[in-house]
Amino acid sequence: MNFGRYKYEQEQRRKESRKKATNVVVKEMKFRPKIDEHDYTTKMKHVVRFLGEGNKVKLTIMFRGREMAHPELGMKILRRVADDVADFAVVESDPRQDGRNMTMVLHPTRKDGRKPSSKQDAGDQPVASQQGATVPEAPSAPDNGAA
Repeated sequence: MNFGRYKYEQEQRRKESRKKATNVVVKEMKFRPKIDEHDYTTKMKHVVRFLGEGNKVKLTIMFRGREMAHPELGMKILRRVADDVADFAVVESDPRQDGRNMTMVLHPTRKDGRKPSSKQDAGDQPVASQQGATVPEAPSAPDNGAA
């Protein structure tokens, strides 16, 4: 085998592996504790679009001044966002306070609409239901008319 051919094949393998690699993109959406309803819905449309594209979303609540004394307002907004996108995403990192900001990261569910699962979830269903077969019922005892 000649060396030029070997180098060419190695380069082709490297290109192929780069095509299969996925880049994780983290989009950020910033909220304020006193956000208005219309602003909230507009930002939520963006969050849903980002999750639909397969990107992670980092939600940031920015506190200013005396708002720092009420972190429960930020928690309330983040919980509301998590509930609103429960069909599209799961919470990857719970809300945490970082100085004047509170952050939470959402991870999109898989493309087929199911939530990402671990390996042990695959074996949870009985074998009969996976094959599409029906499970036969146990024969009942004969009824002698005594009730």
